[in-house]
Amino acid sequence: MNLNSYLKEKEDIINKALDTVLPKEDEFPQRLHKAMRYSVFAGGKRVRPILCLACAEVFAKLNENITNIGCAIELIHTYSLIHDDLPALDNDDLRRGMPTNHKVFGEAMAILAGDALLASAFSIMASCKAATNDEQASLLDTIREIAKAAGSTGMVGGQVVDIESEGKEVAFPVLEYIHIHKTGELILASCRAGAIMAGADEKPLEAITKYGEAIGLAFQIADDILDVEGQREHMGKGVGGDAKKGKITYPAVLGIDESRKRAQELVDIAITVIGNFGPKAKPLVEIAKYIVERRK
Repeated sequence: MNLNSYLKEKEDIINKALDTVLPKEDEFPQRLHKAMRYSVFAGGKRVRPILCLACAEVFAKLNENITNIGCAIELIHTYSLIHDDLPALDNDDLRRGMPTNHKVFGEAMAILAGDALLASAFSIMASCKAATNDEQASLLDTIREIAKAAGSTGMVGGQVVDIESEGKEVAFPVLEYIHIHKTGELILASCRAGAIMAGADEKPLEAITKYGEAIGLAFQIADDILDVEGQREHMGKGVGGDAKKGKITYPAVLGIDESRKRAQELVDIAITVIGNFGPKAKPLVEIAKYIVERRK
C-alpha cells in the first residue's frame, strides 16, 4: 500500500468533518472561533484521528460516529498544544511552521480557545447517535477512555510530572511515566476508541491495546530524537528546546543510539501483536513504521 495516499485520504476525511463540527469564524464570538480554527487548521499530521479510523477499519466500515470520535480526539490534542505553547509552560513561538496561538491572539484568548476546543470535543462525542444498547455502551466506554486519557491520570498528569522534573535528575521510571502519559495515553485511546466503536471483541481489543501502548511510547521517543537531530524547516518549530529547558528525555538519559533502538523495538512489538489481523491491518503496520522514520 501507499502510506502517503492513505494518510492523505484519511486526513481529508478528518479535515472535512472538523470543518463541519467546528463553529465558523464569523459566528459570534468571532475572535474566539477564529482562534480555535487557527490552531486546528494550522497543519498537523492528524496521526491520532487517523489511528482511530485505521483501528476501526480492522473490524468494520467507517461511519459518521467513528469519524466524529476521531475529530474529538484531534480537538483535545490541539487544545493541549495551544496550552503547551503558552509562556507558563513551554513558551514556544512556532507550531507547525506558524506563530503559536498566543502569539497571534494573545494569552487570554489562547487559553480560552483551548478550553473551548476541549469542551467541543466532548459535545461532539456526546452527540453521536447510538441506535442500540450495545452501541450506547460502546459510545460511553469510548468517551470514558478518552476522558481518562486526557485527564490527571493521563495526558495532563504526564505534563505535570514533565514540568516538575525539568532540570532535575530523575529515575528512569519517571521518564517512562512522563512519556507514556504525556503522549502515549491519547495515542492509545485513539486506537482503542476506533476498535471499541467498531465493535471489537475482547481478544482483538487486547491486541489493539498492546499496539497502541507500543506506538504511543515510540512516538514520543521519536519526538525526543527529532528535537535533537531534526531540522527547523522540517519540524515547523524550534529544535533543541528540550535541552535548553532541562527536560528529561530518552536521548538525555540513554543517548541517541539507544533511544533509536528502543523506539524500533517498540515498533517491532506493535507490528507483531497485530499480525493476526491480516491485510486490514496493513495501514497500522505502515503507520507504526512511519512513526520512527518521520522527519517532523
